[in-house]
Amino acid sequence: MWSRNKRVIGMMLVALLTVGLISGVAVAQAYERSETLYVSGAAWGPASTWNPFQPGNLANTTGTLGFVYETLFNYDPLTNTMIPWLAKSGTWVSDNVYDVTLRDGITWSDGHALTAADVVYTMNLAKEHEALWFAPMWNYLVEVVAVGELGVRFEFTDAPLYQEFDNNLYNIPIVPKHLWEWRTEEQITIGANANPVGSGAYLYDTHGSDRNVWLRNENWWAIDALGLTPAPKRIVDIRFSSNNVALGSVIKGEVDLSNNFLPGVAGLADQGIVSTYFEGAPYMISANTAVLFLNTIIAPMDDPAFRKALAYAINVDDIVNVAYAQLVAAASPTGLLPSLSAYADQAVVDALGWSYDPAEAAAVLAAAGYKDIDGDGYVEAPDGSKIALEVTCPSGWTDWMAAIAVISDSCKAAGINLEDVAPDYGAWNTQMQTGTFNMTLNNWAAMSNTPWTLYNLLFRHPIQAQMQSGNFGRYDSQELFDLVDALAAVQTSDIAGMQAICSDIQTIMLTEVPMIPLWYNGMWAQFSTSTWTNWPLDDDNDPSRLPTTWSGYWQLGGLMMLCELELAN
Repeated sequence: MWSRNKRVIGMMLVALLTVGLISGVAVAQAYERSETLYVSGAAWGPASTWNPFQPGNLANTTGTLGFVYETLFNYDPLTNTMIPWLAKSGTWVSDNVYDVTLRDGITWSDGHALTAADVVYTMNLAKEHEALWFAPMWNYLVEVVAVGELGVRFEFTDAPLYQEFDNNLYNIPIVPKHLWEWRTEEQITIGANANPVGSGAYLYDTHGSDRNVWLRNENWWAIDALGLTPAPKRIVDIRFSSNNVALGSVIKGEVDLSNNFLPGVAGLADQGIVSTYFEGAPYMISANTAVLFLNTIIAPMDDPAFRKALAYAINVDDIVNVAYAQLVAAASPTGLLPSLSAYADQAVVDALGWSYDPAEAAAVLAAAGYKDIDGDGYVEAPDGSKIALEVTCPSGWTDWMAAIAVISDSCKAAGINLEDVAPDYGAWNTQMQTGTFNMTLNNWAAMSNTPWTLYNLLFRHPIQAQMQSGNFGRYDSQELFDLVDALAAVQTSDIAGMQAICSDIQTIMLTEVPMIPLWYNGMWAQFSTSTWTNWPLDDDNDPSRLPTTWSGYWQLGGLMMLCELELAN
């Protein structure tokens, strides 16, 4: 099948390029090509903020966090390693005291020294402004104090949440006190922060309606301290009008790296037209887990037996092979990414997990009293009432729309009346947060140093009228909530302790099936080697780098990728 599809795709691309139907945005040639990296796939709208405390709004100015503002540590998800960054070291000197030593000689881009006072100021901002995303840390943090110019001491209560704190160490951006201490609460929390001053490898240069331009910081501290120099002098981050336009620009070498989801890339990679991380399926690194949330407060999703039947009824292989053409991989029922597989209890999965099995789905339904009473091919509820359900995703998200079509078709084949519906994004988001959906897809749990990140999202508590950050199906289990909280309080160095609690979480999760992990969304990455080479590839991969420009991923290896690129001959 692929050989035929490859020929068809190749002929279509030649024809489209010939007549000009696929064309890249006219890339500005004002910059020397051998000094400039062109990327795309992060921005979905014009630039509006460079405030590093607005992570949800930085997609359109990716680089604000990681390029301009840096974190105490970086994190390598491919080896599960914390990497000292602004911090030279960090140590738990007791159960509730954590000491950080900063690197000497770090300066802000305006020439001022970066010191312990900047770190203390940054951390205290969340104590003063509850709107900042890391404010919950102060529920167990007592104080942060400077110890000389380069030392910072964190003192906690007797019950620190080690998992959250370690995660914060590579996500909280450090800002310059001398420029921020005069700002109002509004400027700090929601201000645009135009012309940002940071400590990182790149400086803000300029932006337009369809692009952002970053200029290498020739005085970056890591050039001397770590021997690192990003290869591109400039990075131009372009926002395209469509996937076809983005694809055409990669093929023609106008864009060096695209992090868009581009349908048909598998065939192009097989032909050598574009390069991907893996040479064959799944082509992309697994970046997050696509989860089917089930609204557990309405029938029949309030019945664990019905939920388990759904898990058996969904043909995940068709999602992987048909909807995504092998660009993704099926997910573990635990939801954990391959990078955190050490915390997936395979014995629990073997005993309680599931795979596509329509006959087993039918058996589970029948045993629970779900029968086709009127002969229409769909089961009725045990009380005889009709079942008519919807599975949703946002309109225009073509890959997810194809996935929910597979979910609908396979559930219908198993006797469950389920229609796929794609409302506009605003309506979908409102339904998800207010609990007015039947079933819906979500993938907000990104790569992390801890399984707590995923389980804190899946089982967010307490249940509220608006569930904005997880547990959209409103699954209510105090036993499971207590386990997630207990996991948060385990030191990340205690692998056995984390595994034991994860096993208990997974036992409940796979028994009750409050949501169904389906597949791993890929870290979409297609690159051209016409100008830049030495991209991250599986066959010679240095695990310190990820081929991505997504916001929040520069400190997860994206910056290391830039330092290892080489010019093509």
